[in-house]
Amino acid sequence: MDSAAIALILGMLPLLFLPQLPSPLLLAGLAILALLLWRQVQQKWCQLLCWLLLGFVFAALSADALMQQMASLANRQDADVIVTVSSVRLEGADMPKVRLRIEQISGHRVFPAIFFTANWQGETLCAGQRLAMKVRFRPVHSSLNEGGFDGQRWAVANRQPLSGYIRSARIIDGHCGWRQRVIDRADKYISDLPHRDILLALAFGERALMSSETRELFIKTGIAHLMAISGLHISMSAVLIWGLVRLVQYPLPVRYIGYRLPLLIGWFAMLIYVWLAGAQPPALRTAIALSLWLVLRLRGVICSSWQILLWCICLILLSDPISVLSDSFWLSVLAVAALIFWFEWAPLPAYFNLFWFWAPVRWLHIQLGMTLLLLPLQFGLFNGVTWTSLPANLWAVPIISLLSVPLILLALMLSFIPVLSAILWWLADITVTWALWPLPWLEVGWLRIGAALMQFSAIGWLMVVCWRFHWWRSFPSGCLAVLLCGLLWRDRQQDYRWRVDIIDVGHGLAVLIERKGKAVIYDSGDLWGKTSAAERMILPYLHWRQVIVEQIIISHSHQDHSGGLAVLQAAFPQASVRSPLSDQDHLACTKGQRWRWNGLHFQVLWPPQQKKQAGNNDSCIVRVDDGKYSVLLTGDIEQRGEQELLKQRSALSATLLQVPHHGSNTSSSPPFLRAVAPKLAVASAARYNAWRLPAEKIVKRYRENNITWRDTAHSGQLSMLFFDNDWQIKGFREQLNPRWWYFSMKIEQ
Repeated sequence: MDSAAIALILGMLPLLFLPQLPSPLLLAGLAILALLLWRQVQQKWCQLLCWLLLGFVFAALSADALMQQMASLANRQDADVIVTVSSVRLEGADMPKVRLRIEQISGHRVFPAIFFTANWQGETLCAGQRLAMKVRFRPVHSSLNEGGFDGQRWAVANRQPLSGYIRSARIIDGHCGWRQRVIDRADKYISDLPHRDILLALAFGERALMSSETRELFIKTGIAHLMAISGLHISMSAVLIWGLVRLVQYPLPVRYIGYRLPLLIGWFAMLIYVWLAGAQPPALRTAIALSLWLVLRLRGVICSSWQILLWCICLILLSDPISVLSDSFWLSVLAVAALIFWFEWAPLPAYFNLFWFWAPVRWLHIQLGMTLLLLPLQFGLFNGVTWTSLPANLWAVPIISLLSVPLILLALMLSFIPVLSAILWWLADITVTWALWPLPWLEVGWLRIGAALMQFSAIGWLMVVCWRFHWWRSFPSGCLAVLLCGLLWRDRQQDYRWRVDIIDVGHGLAVLIERKGKAVIYDSGDLWGKTSAAERMILPYLHWRQVIVEQIIISHSHQDHSGGLAVLQAAFPQASVRSPLSDQDHLACTKGQRWRWNGLHFQVLWPPQQKKQAGNNDSCIVRVDDGKYSVLLTGDIEQRGEQELLKQRSALSATLLQVPHHGSNTSSSPPFLRAVAPKLAVASAARYNAWRLPAEKIVKRYRENNITWRDTAHSGQLSMLFFDNDWQIKGFREQLNPRWWYFSMKIEQ
């Protein structure tokens, strides 16, 4: 059984890195080969290979089924669907989008379930309502950069690969579901409490009310795992009910006392809590794991912790192979594996387990192990690590897990007694205040980690291995040598001289000119409410590449080009700012200016003078060259500005042209293209943007002039590398990180 589980898991893992899904013909051939191997029962390796092939075929078919569902809906003009509202209505939450579960398409049931998001302008919907809709679907698309968040992968992993435009809607059943009613009832008790947002997250997994500052605080102190419905919280619900049932059993005669009934009631309570948590994937995975443990316990099966973990992983992936793409899945797996590994390889001496007063030492031991062994996920998921996570977890975890969560569970159980329930919610809020008290001081321990330091994420596991085998005592010089190698490790020096990256910021512009770890950034992306492209896309990329920005150039006043300036200035206060704006804090970016930076020559071709408000035709046009290759950065210049630039025809030629105005019909005039005569044109535009940019006519015009066209809408981040005698371009989706879930890009609307 263990060997079969390992083979099945290994067979499903290729979904993580396949550039495209295998064809049905190939999958059929692999299935036939697996059946032929199964007949060789006397050969163990044949059976293992059979399980591995079957796991791969099953996972690939599941992924292909999801892609086919998505393609079928996205290629329809309008789809008639019946949906159930999944998103919970919360008073005070800014929820312009609703999450909907598709039940039927044109009268046919949908299995497995598929979700989509859509803007909703009508009366506020609540979870559980059913509607008949006519919807125009399109695949979910997100910006994609190195070191950034892959929204498409997240959407596919959560079976939410579509967004929709609702043409018409009619409510079939207007009654809110039971989960919405329970949340509404609980919200009445906590609406005036200071930590309402955290209580809702702990009780129901609803984090819509949590501010970005609060989320950032939890990430930077290493306790973000506490603010979700984790396996620990769900297990606490089962343990709490189990304890209450055992308490009821205590005065009963011996013949009425058994261990099975408390276990079964605790398991049933766990299922109810999973339902209250919205049956989110992490909660469902915990339910599968606890159900397996219950079956083994009731049947008296004796097995190791590693075997239980192995069977749980196999069952979870068999129930939904797409889970292999989920970061939360790997977080759960690594957390449990780390606990088992820590207790087996670095256990406390036996006398620390004898008396209750050693409990603080045992707690410190657990948290130290989790801090060291979860470093790979800290590095990989958050691109950073905090050296204060140990004290933060030592303080917050026992308060949240042993006080806040039990109080919340009791408040839910006793909601039929309003006064008592309100008191319990109030006490839970007080415990959350205690848990948060030291976090602002501990936030200073956060350190950004780039790609060059990823090898240090394994240091915790290496330390445990060295301790277990006493290598630190037997081979101290060897351990020191390994440590020094890690500290002095440097990636191979890149053979390109300089590079230009068009960062995928959606609708907007951000161009990074980099050489020797230093950079000049041209434009700063858009601003949306309380966040910006600089915060969500540009800074993560800069931290990942460990690039220091020395100069910032803002092309003109429009928000999609200047929206992130304040964020960039806060992150790089030493960087100078150039713009065509008459701002006393900005250096002028006007025609005739020249300067050298890091061996590159910068020349400003336009505008002739600074202005208080710089429009499209006042964009700062900059030509960058190294003496052999050149880049022309044009902002949002339009045809009138292009005509003025033609007066400097001799200065316009460039190897690379940043397409003016995102490929709008108002720019890229034929005379301008002939004057620049670029080898390559790159456009920064959002997929499915409201302005339908780049315009098809403009793309065709570039190709008719034998100019290679690339845009961020299809490729994500675009990187141009300039060598001594050559140059090349790489797109993130096609070349740097091709994956099968980007198949949706091939669906044209």
